[in-house]
Amino acid sequence: MRGMAVPMLMLMVSPVMVSAQSNVPPAALSDTQLPDARQEAEARALMETLRCLVCQGQSIADSDADLAGDMRALVRRRIAAGEQPEAIRAWLVQRYGSWVSYDPPLDAVTWPLWALPLLLLVIGAVVARGSLKRRSRR
Repeated sequence: MRGMAVPMLMLMVSPVMVSAQSNVPPAALSDTQLPDARQEAEARALMETLRCLVCQGQSIADSDADLAGDMRALVRRRIAAGEQPEAIRAWLVQRYGSWVSYDPPLDAVTWPLWALPLLLLVIGAVVARGSLKRRSRR
């Protein structure tokens, strides 16, 4: 009876796994490179700097998420239409927020992201200096 538990569990879970897959076909340019090598290089460089909103730890260039594929297709379509990468980035930031960019602009919302590393360095230097002073007094 115990030997049947794992196969039965797999039979029960497999329909859930299959239904979790998207039935929507990928966007036309999500996995297809542009014919113009210069445009593809521009699109690829931009895609490397944009965060996948589903995976969060990957760029849209590296993600397999459907939304990342749609964003890759959008970037390629706009690059092929002659739009500048910074204009595309600005549109995506306006639509999804500055979090979509791996290099968020310095503004009222993101200043802690920029200030925190510097603050931690200063605190570390103060702690290290205090520790060294105590050692030298002994």
